Amino acid sequence: MSAGKSSPNIVFASVIAFLISAGWAANHFASVLVVLREDWEMSTLLVNSAYGIYALGLFPCLIAGGLVADRFGSRPAVLLGSTVAMLGNAALMFWQQNTVVLLTARFVIGLGVGLVVSAGTAWAGRLRGASGTTLAGIFLTSGFMLGPIASGIIAHLVSAHYAIYIPYIASIALSVAAIMYSFRAGDVPNFHEVQVVPEQDAPAGVEAEAPAPVIEKSGAKALFTAFPMGLWVFASMTSAVVVLAGRVGNHFESSAFMPGVAAVVAFGSGLIIQALGRHFHFGPVSGVIGAVCSATGFVLTALGGATPSLVVFVVAAIFLGLAYGLCLREGLLDVDTFSPPEKRGSVIGVYYVATYIGFGFPPLIEWLDGYVGPSPPYWVLASLALVSAVIRTVQIRSGYLVRK
Repeated sequence: MSAGKSSPNIVFASVIAFLISAGWAANHFASVLVVLREDWEMSTLLVNSAYGIYALGLFPCLIAGGLVADRFGSRPAVLLGSTVAMLGNAALMFWQQNTVVLLTARFVIGLGVGLVVSAGTAWAGRLRGASGTTLAGIFLTSGFMLGPIASGIIAHLVSAHYAIYIPYIASIALSVAAIMYSFRAGDVPNFHEVQVVPEQDAPAGVEAEAPAPVIEKSGAKALFTAFPMGLWVFASMTSAVVVLAGRVGNHFESSAFMPGVAAVVAFGSGLIIQALGRHFHFGPVSGVIGAVCSATGFVLTALGGATPSLVVFVVAAIFLGLAYGLCLREGLLDVDTFSPPEKRGSVIGVYYVATYIGFGFPPLIEWLDGYVGPSPPYWVLASLALVSAVIRTVQIRSGYLVRK
């Protein structure tokens, strides 16, 4: 379908399809890694590294995707990224038993997903403004949640042999469907519509309304406000879906379904709070609450130690999910509000780099466990999350962080 004949709603639906499939492609591995660890006897450090190395591929392509979106438009970067992520999952489906292929393919998936996330979010923002940006976060979260849930159900219902193949087929099928739908949907022209409203004198005896405050727009301000939020997005979520799910799995003969349970609780909490925030128009202070929720989840994880109870697991996952949802939403809104339109894609890319630092935490915490035990790293993370809450509070009270 040509750009001139495309409907913005149809194009936006194609963007949503790309974001859901990208989140699924990235995160369905959370349940597969349990099968690799328990039934294929791969080490915990190796499978957690395979989960986290994906973030190394993300970093350069989050930046590149944003730059390409600013310069050439979002659709080419998103199409390329979705194709690359699909090929990475295809390689894993056939050769994941090979350590080199396992790590390399996860890295390649990160490259592809990075392009889709930054360029896709910029694309959604271009089509629908701030509403599109927040919806992009919601549907990306949906993909992150549904992937491990589906993989966990499959792993629990079928034999280990099939449990490490079928999830990849589902992910590849979603990517193919999103690509094919985009070829039909096309895109709409990239332009910025500017409406000029003529000034009118106020009626006699009626005091004129004060003009709306002018919001300073710069990439630096967008990142100064968004970065302290971004740090706790996936740091919170991976702590629930990978670390906590792995530790509480010691209570069960097979823990292959636990990442799926963690995804339901944590991502479900994140989805609900993002939807509520969009409906009730939560202000910047909700970012402070998000950082405090992250700190609370980290404290509970530290208190749970190596074998947390099911109650600690559920409550911590709820707090970590709330932190994910609030911090992701507030960071994206800061970027949308304060970044110049011509630099928005690249600023979104840098912001998402901050969020995906958290994907490196599971292997780091597993490595530190042998030296300091399971709890001290989470006491440190809780303290740092509180520092972010203080920084955002100061930004709000000083008048530096004001959104219309």
